[in-house]
Amino acid sequence: MDNIHLIFPLLLVSCFFFPSTTNGYSKAVIKSWCLQTPHPQPCEYFLSQNPKYISPITKKSDFLKVSIELALDRALRAQTNTYSLGSKCRNDLEKTAWADCVELYENTVHKIKSIVDPSTKCTAADAQTWLSTALTNIETCITGFEELGVTDYVMPLMSNNVSSLISNTLSLNHGYYTEPAATQVDGFPTWVSLGDRKLLQSSSPASQANIVVAQDGSGNFKTVKEAIAAAGKRKGTGRFVIYVKAGIYSENVEIGSKVKNVMLIGDGMGKTIITGSKSVGGGSTTFKSATVAAVGDGFIARGLTIRNTAGPKNHQAVALRSGSDLSVFYQCSFEGYQDTLYTHSERQFYKECDIYGTVDFIFGNAAVVLQNCNILARDPPNKTNTVTAQGRTDPNQNTGISIHNCRVTAAPDLKSSSVKTYLGRPWKKYSRTVVMKTFLDGLINPEGWMPWSGNFALNTLYYGEYMNTGPGSSTSNRVKWGGYRVITSATEASKFTPANFIAGNSWIPATNVPFTSGL
Repeated sequence: MDNIHLIFPLLLVSCFFFPSTTNGYSKAVIKSWCLQTPHPQPCEYFLSQNPKYISPITKKSDFLKVSIELALDRALRAQTNTYSLGSKCRNDLEKTAWADCVELYENTVHKIKSIVDPSTKCTAADAQTWLSTALTNIETCITGFEELGVTDYVMPLMSNNVSSLISNTLSLNHGYYTEPAATQVDGFPTWVSLGDRKLLQSSSPASQANIVVAQDGSGNFKTVKEAIAAAGKRKGTGRFVIYVKAGIYSENVEIGSKVKNVMLIGDGMGKTIITGSKSVGGGSTTFKSATVAAVGDGFIARGLTIRNTAGPKNHQAVALRSGSDLSVFYQCSFEGYQDTLYTHSERQFYKECDIYGTVDFIFGNAAVVLQNCNILARDPPNKTNTVTAQGRTDPNQNTGISIHNCRVTAAPDLKSSSVKTYLGRPWKKYSRTVVMKTFLDGLINPEGWMPWSGNFALNTLYYGEYMNTGPGSSTSNRVKWGGYRVITSATEASKFTPANFIAGNSWIPATNVPFTSGL
């Protein structure tokens, strides 16, 4: 990828020239609109270069619509440029990072198109979620190149203007975004059939399943991959149930963006096990290291163990990555060390799950609630555990990690009293994590939270604790950062409940997963 910057003349704008008038609009008028955004310069530049976008602007809602269309236009151009890079890759590491970016830009374009598509029912909350995902995708693309040590290509610069324009749109849409609400009909999301509601409580999942996976040949397929491929070829978009019989399935499974409304049901944690061993230490990106990756919307899993066995010395090694909007994980176990559970993007809910890990083992930039889960810190190689690393990069992203009514304790292998375990550290500037009504065992360091690097993000993050219990719950010696707070208001804490943070009342009941909507 030598001279990669030559491929991006449209994206690497070093100076901005504005004509005195654009299609009858003065530079001052364009500037007055763009000054309402966090990134006025690219806004002014691209509006001045695209007169077709300016004429409809008479009010703020017009400006929001134009901003979305402008972001889509730039994302499409960036996607085209990203495709063209494939032939420039010099080695497998570059190809690996590039392949991530191709997938991530496709998803970014899809998310923004969904907002402007008149056939899509899109609330302001949906738009805020999908724009948040689009921005996260670009960050993930850049991260892959950094992880594999191939940053000399100026790849991070390719997305600067796209990120800025999406950020502008997030800011404008925030004025219309009030309380999250899923697309629904008569109280349920449009993808849910009322007949699906009993599936999660069925005592005989095989009788309810569209496909059965069994290693002994007694099912339709012997691998989960084959079952997912069959789900992708089905007609219609209704719920597709895959029952995975007890056994150890050594495979990496991807539920792609076009494979929607899939439900994986196993025979229980520790019985149905999907296991892989990809890792950054083994030459993968974090994004592609996942044993199971779910991107298709409406994904549900129950009664499974998802494991990454790369071990603590291979650095980032994901068990589950979810970028599935309105996804639910019920009575599942996620086992790994560093970066076990990648809550990458979109709206997610975890109930009665077990999560094992060491460093940043619940991380990502989804809007996610974990409820009644067991969070188990393992023995780390460097004597330090960090439970969370939330990745919000923009203050208007509606993302964060909410840990509600859970238990944070030591895994059986963590026996050393010299290990320090923290609730989290700020991976990105606006990192947001809240721990509420959760039992914190004595392994939690009295400071509670750990810096990422120096003073980075300490005043811009949002870390909160509310009514926690246990020997590690005392807040008397917690960090004194500007962004940390002990939440005393039930109203403030309620913002991070399933009902308010992920609009849970409008879509979780349809899955029949038991949940507490409020505090």
